[in-house]
Amino acid sequence: MKLTRRKLASALAPALLATRSARTGAAQTAAPAASEALDGARARIKQNGEILARQTVPGDTEPAFQFKA
Repeated sequence: MKLTRRKLASALAPALLATRSARTGAAQTAAPAASEALDGARARIKQNGEILARQTVPGDTEPAFQFKA
């Protein structure tokens, strides 16, 4: 039995949609863990910024690169 691509796609579409909706449901339950990780990353970035702001850098320190027009 030969199937065209269109017939194959129409036969597989319900199975693909069911799989996609199952993955979406699993992703929604994992969202709080991702939110906690994001909050932790933001806190670390803020803390690192505060540490860097306390460092003193001499005015004559050259940058590692130069912008040239």
